Amino acid sequence: MRHAHPLRPAVPEPTLTSDTHVPCREPGPADVPAIPAQKSSGAPYGLLPFNAAAPAGAVELLLACCHSRRWAERIAAHRPYPTTDALLAAAEEAGYDLAGADLDEALAAESSAPPHPDAPPAARTALRAAHAAYESRFGHAFVISLDGVRPGERLDAVLAGIRSRLGNEPEEERAVAADELRRLARSRLAFALAGGLTSTRGNL
Repeated sequence: MRHAHPLRPAVPEPTLTSDTHVPCREPGPADVPAIPAQKSSGAPYGLLPFNAAAPAGAVELLLACCHSRRWAERIAAHRPYPTTDALLAAAEEAGYDLAGADLDEALAAESSAPPHPDAPPAARTALRAAHAAYESRFGHAFVISLDGVRPGERLDAVLAGIRSRLGNEPEEERAVAADELRRLARSRLAFALAGGLTSTRGNL
């Protein structure tokens, strides 16, 4: 983001209590980012820098949270926001107004999170197969908010989610995916404002 304030070093990515809301790290190989950032952003973080940023910079940060340009431009256009909560509420509200093409654009930019390299080989194989089956059926990556899920339980939660949602009809699953994407976008934005969004996507 082109802004007069210099970038500050990125803070460690939180584990998860509410997808980015209350950082709380747990040691061990399963301690991985709870919120997969869609892509890196060089934007300054914090509400005040976001409010003061040039439009293109604010949109850049927002696109890293949800890759719908109309969604990002709408939120950026309504700055300044009085509080972080007001910004997050606006992001969530805008997510409910995604048109079909906007949702297609956002889902097309998502990618399936790989399993943690320390996961058992059988679990890694099962997850890859589940992702492949989902993408073959619905034409886009599986998206899920892991809000409140402990690091060691994420792989099982994703596998269970994919297997459950594979039985959905395409339009039903599209609605479920849109809801999960809204939750992810809100969480990613909160994480970005706290100085996160520094990696492309965390392992499960």
